[in-house]
Amino acid sequence: MASNIKYHDKPWLAHYDQGVPEKIAYEPICLPEYLEQSVNKFPERTALLLDGFKISYRQLNEMVNRFATCMKAFGIQKGDRIALLLPNVIPCIVSYYAIMKIGAIAVMNNPTGSDSELQYQLSNSGAKALITLDLFVERMVQLRSKTAVKHIVYTTLGDYLPFLTSISFVAFSKTKRLSTKVSHADDVHRWKDLMADYPPEPVDTRLAFDDIAMLQYTGGTTGIQKGVMLSHGNLSCQIQQINAWFPTFAESDEIILGALPFFHSFGLTCAMNNAIFAGWENVLVPKPTPENILAAIRKFKPTFAPLVPSMYISMINHPDIQKTDLTSIKGCFSGSAPLPVDVIRRFEGLTGAAISEGFGLTEASPITHANPFQGKRKVGSVGLPFPDTDCRIVDLENGVTEMPVGEIGELIVKGPQIMKGYWNQSQETAETLRDGWLHTGDIAKMDEQGYFYIVDRKKEMIITSGFNVYPREIDEVLYRHPKVQEACAIGIPHPVRGEQIKVFVVLHENETVREEELLNYCKDKMAAYKLPTRIEFRKELPKSNVGKVLRKVLRDEELARHRK
Repeated sequence: MASNIKYHDKPWLAHYDQGVPEKIAYEPICLPEYLEQSVNKFPERTALLLDGFKISYRQLNEMVNRFATCMKAFGIQKGDRIALLLPNVIPCIVSYYAIMKIGAIAVMNNPTGSDSELQYQLSNSGAKALITLDLFVERMVQLRSKTAVKHIVYTTLGDYLPFLTSISFVAFSKTKRLSTKVSHADDVHRWKDLMADYPPEPVDTRLAFDDIAMLQYTGGTTGIQKGVMLSHGNLSCQIQQINAWFPTFAESDEIILGALPFFHSFGLTCAMNNAIFAGWENVLVPKPTPENILAAIRKFKPTFAPLVPSMYISMINHPDIQKTDLTSIKGCFSGSAPLPVDVIRRFEGLTGAAISEGFGLTEASPITHANPFQGKRKVGSVGLPFPDTDCRIVDLENGVTEMPVGEIGELIVKGPQIMKGYWNQSQETAETLRDGWLHTGDIAKMDEQGYFYIVDRKKEMIITSGFNVYPREIDEVLYRHPKVQEACAIGIPHPVRGEQIKVFVVLHENETVREEELLNYCKDKMAAYKLPTRIEFRKELPKSNVGKVLRKVLRDEELARHRK
């Protein structure tokens, strides 16, 4: 029997946690003003903590003003683009807020990106300056002639460390390639010299909600890289949405784990901007390996941990988990990729804290959905739409016809966090933003209570013998096998069926299993047409900068093999 519930009925509202509003009376305040508010409320509270080195909110604001004054002296004006190529270090946060403060546009870049990727992003954005690490300066000087970049500012991983740690860093940095000597070049500046040379003069630039605040380039795994234009209003409203979603943390003094990369929209919003908005202490983890994350938890006892699935998976399978007390953590947030059910149960058992699994994409600043923190969480669901966020499931072919509740289609979203468009790409913008609705490209469904489920990416669906198969279904089955650490299913060409299903598997350390055993394991757990036909064992899977398994890379590798 068909459900009478319609999407415009917003059934999700009935399942919001107590105190979470349907609509928010947004403060017309941009991120630099929120920093000022936290400075006024908590001037001596620790804002940033890096391996024991502390920066207070007052000191942070002073550094922001110094670098804002520096950029004005460089001739940077409102609307100019400034690129950041940094891990989670103190100058990353300082420069980001200084860029915002003068009305320039921050361009976030992945430090692990290739020269061709970085050249494209710098050229496409027209960035006039770049803030980076000493390790990247030589490469960036070589690229500079092919871009509009004039000034390069560099910091080092050892610039802000406690005294004894800094001595050790100097001793071991060269052998471990943690720093390098920077050769002289025109308009290449050392960060600490600029901090000493320029005064912390307040900068008064009028910012509007509709002004572009930053460009965040999509990963390029589905085509050409696109610069997502996020406005000051997008970023401010998103932070206010997060604050409204977690009312139990409002006005609290928390310690957030800053392990998610700030150059990615999830880490930038949930771990960096959220902390400054709330006046929280942020424990920075520049290199978020499982041992480094677990060490930070042991030393600094964070209370709130936004992470991605690969981080949860690697931590619970790391030997250091045995000596790490995780019970300081009161709340966790997960996004960017589906979190396997077994991983949720194991991590929650270790911490005693709930994981609120959510969903988002760069084009939405990035969060659109999350499970209630205190109320009913549905394992496998990305939860409920955020306040002021409207959602529909529409026909995969025409993108317009609303699908009945419970049926699969494309997820489309509308809300104040939705991007302005793609930088200098009007056609792509028109295809993705239609009548104010963001067409996500994600295959999803909504149940009668308004909980949403992401089935798969539209472009990753496998069609075998005329049946649609969603790779995530296959992944989830194999994740439940006790010897499997990671699994990723793809479709590969088949002469009769069109596509057959192959799964790439990473086993837990010191485990062995035969392909036949895993194939048999799947037989009573899924329909016959969904059964994998081949399994390939690997030591690791290709991942994005936030640990999302790159299914497209695996598929491209397979197609290349078939073409030979």
